[in-house]
This record gives sequence, structure tokens and C-alpha cells, in this order.
Amino acid sequence: MLSPEHNIGTLVILAVTVAASLAGFAVPGILQNCVLRPYQVVRGQNRDSLYLSGFMHADFGHLFFNMFSFYFFAPALERRIGTLSFVIGYVLSLMGSMLPSLARHRDDPDYATLGASGGVTAVIFSYIILYPTKSLYLLLLPVPIPALLYAAGYLAYSIYSAQRATGRINHEAHIAGAVCGMIWIGICVPGAYASLLSRWL
Repeated sequence: MLSPEHNIGTLVILAVTVAASLAGFAVPGILQNCVLRPYQVVRGQNRDSLYLSGFMHADFGHLFFNMFSFYFFAPALERRIGTLSFVIGYVLSLMGSMLPSLARHRDDPDYATLGASGGVTAVIFSYIILYPTKSLYLLLLPVPIPALLYAAGYLAYSIYSAQRATGRINHEAHIAGAVCGMIWIGICVPGAYASLLSRWL
């Protein structure tokens, strides 16, 4: 699936994310310095965590799930839109996915978040807009799911879970990442939505 000459952006993002996360596992101080804490950022502290937190993960399971999902969708997307657009779009989407957390938890000194989920979700939704007739497979459910149905279900679940605000998963970042991905692909591939509509009307 991956080829160095066509997927250098995917390979670099994978390598940097895995290396940074492993460094955070080995040296807890690195991890703590990269965790996004909205209370600090809105007060002018540790602003680099707005993007650094997207390359760090809480544990091996968190890292594996995000990078497996990224690996599954990123190569085809990069080949379609080009390496530069892919890398810029990913980083901006990663940062954009953190904005709802900044707004919602700006006065909570105990709230912290990290992980590439927002950027990965942007990649997935960009892919779905470009390839709406593809079927997707989930790790625990080996049944083909139509891409658009998956997108609708994923957003509905994330919105519901974000409102309940339970568990450790940052559903706000997933929702914002999906929106960023849809904006991203609309800019990189201006005819993407016209093509999508023509398939279903």
C-alpha cells in the first residue's frame, strides 16, 4: 500500500508520531510537556502543545488504533491530493480539532487531552468524500459498511458521546476533525462535492 516515492508524507507522519509517542512512554516528562491543557494555553502557557499533543499518545493501544486507521486511509488520500497538500492539511486539521476542547475546557485546570484522533478523523472523512462508494471495515466488526453510512453513524455517535461527556475519549476532537477534513478536501479538490452529489442524485 505504501510506496516511498508516492507516500513520503504518510511515512513521515507515521514515523514522527510513533517516535514521539514512544519517547513519551519512555520519558514521562516529555509526555507531560506535550499534553494539551486548555486552561494553560488560553492563558499563554505551553502553546506548542496545540500541535505537539497530536503526536503523543496515552498508551500503546491508543497509538496502535490511531496509526492503524491512519495507515489504512492516508496513502490513497496523499496520492490523490499530493504530498504538500496532504501534510499541510493534516497538521492544520490536527490543530483545528483541538479548538472545541480549548473553548469548552478553558476554565478547567484539570482537563488535559492528547492524541492524533482529530487528524486521523480528518483523513478518514476526506477519504470518504472522495470515495463515497467504498466500503469500510472495522477491527471488531469484519462486515463491509458503506462509507457514507459509516460517516453518518460516526458523527451521530460522537455528537451523542460529546454531550454526555463520559469516558476518556475526546469526542469533540473527532467531530471537529471530521469537519476539518470535509473543509480540507473541499479546498484541495474543488469538484469533490459536485462529484459526490452527482453519484447520489
